[in-house]
Amino acid sequence: MNDQNQNKPKQRPEETPKTILGEASAAKSSSGWKNLFAKRWVSPAIFMAAAAIIVTLMWIYQGPDDQATTGKTESTEVSKGEEAATDGKVEDTLEVVAGDELMEWPVANKEALQVELDFYDEKASDAEREAALVQVGDTFSPHMGIDFVDPSGKTFDVLAALSGKVTYVEKHPTNGNTIEITHAGGLVTVYQSVSEVQVAEGDEVRQGTKIAVAGRNDLERDLGIHLHYETRSNGKAVNPNSLIME
Repeated sequence: MNDQNQNKPKQRPEETPKTILGEASAAKSSSGWKNLFAKRWVSPAIFMAAAAIIVTLMWIYQGPDDQATTGKTESTEVSKGEEAATDGKVEDTLEVVAGDELMEWPVANKEALQVELDFYDEKASDAEREAALVQVGDTFSPHMGIDFVDPSGKTFDVLAALSGKVTYVEKHPTNGNTIEITHAGGLVTVYQSVSEVQVAEGDEVRQGTKIAVAGRNDLERDLGIHLHYETRSNGKAVNPNSLIME
């Protein structure tokens, strides 16, 4: 009896299934994420958050470049023949640039004078553009003003085209005596090749005031006695014909 019991294999007690904590947590977490993503509002919320982060990063990245660009200022100094307004219009042709004043020609009787050399207009015909070139040696430059002469070769009075302040009076080595008057809105009128100058820097002048008489200069000596007249807006040469309503 005892032998039989000894020879009979011992039965192991039934093992209880083991539960691994990590597996249970992972299963629970996976189930939680599935439940979360199953909700309709989750995906749009994630998309909006990602978009906000991207926009913020782009703004931070582009910010210094924009500030560097807006911090630059353009030079406003323009020499004769250097730069001109391309469309012939500046702020609605600057019909009113100083109070209620309209620009006038810088001479008392334009009809009695002759335009010997006109303003170089890029929109003009080939013949007109060719006629508005100034030759200095072997170089041709666009003419940035209008040259008036008296057919009889006599001198004539030069008048202020608008009321303003005289900001420059100088005898230029090639352009002759030069007067510049500054007006409202960044407009400047320029009078070259004049003599008998009657104003000084700092003077306030009224429209129509005599400021000089036509004279001579070295650059355009072939024209004899004449007036070279320019208009500039914020440093850019503008066709005077576009600013005067006749």
